[in-house]
Amino acid sequence: MADLSPRPVPAPDELTQPFWDATAAHRLEIQRCTACGYYNHPPKRLCDQCTSPDLGFVPVSGRGQVYSYTVMRQTSIAGFEDKVPYTTLLVELEEQPQLLLVSTVPGDGAGIAIGQSTELWWEPIEEGFVLPQFRPIA
Repeated sequence: MADLSPRPVPAPDELTQPFWDATAAHRLEIQRCTACGYYNHPPKRLCDQCTSPDLGFVPVSGRGQVYSYTVMRQTSIAGFEDKVPYTTLLVELEEQPQLLLVSTVPGDGAGIAIGQSTELWWEPIEEGFVLPQFRPIA
């Protein structure tokens, strides 16, 4: 049996630290422009909509829908060798069109459909890190 790589963990920086601090407390917070209200994810130094530097993190609902998905069957991704098959979801949050987050769910994608509603759940991956994950709901 081959040695398996440990699961990758986030490497927060000054821009992303507030996001990871919130997830550690099981809160989903996304960067939002205080000037125009546009959500930016991943976090940026300037608003994607109006280029204002006045950005902060605010709670979001965690409700969304499947925007796209793909099934991974290759064992070449470090830290995921023993997880295949798994499905990578691109989830669009209800707060804003094109506000997209990535999630993984076990399995071959059976029963998943574009536009399907999702629910938020929390996956602990290492001491101090919790991933916001989404799973399709019927």
